[in-house]
Amino acid sequence: MTLIAIGLSLYSFSQHTFSIVAVDPNTGDIGSAGATCLNFEDGALAISDIVLNVGAIHTQSAYSVSNQANARARMEAGDSPDEIISWLQANDDSSDGYSIAERQYGVVDLNSGSPRSADFTGTNNFSEKGHRLGSGYAIQGNILISQDVLDDMENAFLNTAGPLYDRLMAVMQAAKRPGADSRCLVDNISSGSAFIRMAIPSDTDSSYGNLWLDINVWLSSGTFTGDPIDQLQIKFDEFKAGLGLDSNDLKGLRISPNPTTGIVKIASETAQPYHIQVFDSLGKLLMNLEVASQNHQLNFSGLNNGLYFITITETDSNKSVTKKISIQKEK
Repeated sequence: MTLIAIGLSLYSFSQHTFSIVAVDPNTGDIGSAGATCLNFEDGALAISDIVLNVGAIHTQSAYSVSNQANARARMEAGDSPDEIISWLQANDDSSDGYSIAERQYGVVDLNSGSPRSADFTGTNNFSEKGHRLGSGYAIQGNILISQDVLDDMENAFLNTAGPLYDRLMAVMQAAKRPGADSRCLVDNISSGSAFIRMAIPSDTDSSYGNLWLDINVWLSSGTFTGDPIDQLQIKFDEFKAGLGLDSNDLKGLRISPNPTTGIVKIASETAQPYHIQVFDSLGKLLMNLEVASQNHQLNFSGLNNGLYFITITETDSNKSVTKKISIQKEK
């Protein structure tokens, strides 16, 4: 396959292609998504760095582990996105043989509900290159087939209704076209690997596989053929269906984790009150309570392992959704 040969070249290893970092100041969610023609497991994923409850950073083009670690350290120290970009420009680690002129960065933070963003595209990035910046998001790309990739990504983010995770997936679909990463044009696909990740305020570990939403796909896995963004969509839809997020009655409601060892977290995008009922598999009512906060925890530690049902009803609209929850405590 042409992609395998491409993925083995130093030229390809230095390049990561199109991506977005974004936040939702209303929910505190932090998102990261991107794709590249590199077709192995860490191909696109390597650029993604989310600092829980703070923000996200993408370090791409001439990707550097050292520079990414430094960027994270600056965010953890309290620097703004603009300050992080300025620091990276002034303190580039060129030990990998590249310079700041080959780098590309996108940074965004929550900033206590007043999000900030910053972007940088070095002059020596491969064309087409560029970035799009706005309140709560940063979009960046290099070695693109055209500037339309960036324009379409931004339009999708700004014009897609709904929660942040849906907007991120819409951005990835908007970028998808043969040769979005121009190296993939010969294979008539957009990319060789792609990811979508989102942290919610209750997450405690930002490493891959531990966020509320954490999906990564790559062609050399051999588990699918075709465009990685199509596979990303399939996995994304499965994730939403598994959490009951496709309900036509309640939107933006999150119930996690599932299975649980005892604690179930319920998060709503709206502040309106809702009614929670918990039933066992025989229909016996176990819990019945009113909740007024957007984030609430249920303690199932006193229940036995097994299948349970949570029904959540919005008090004002009377719309509801029922979700299966599996309790799997350690024995």
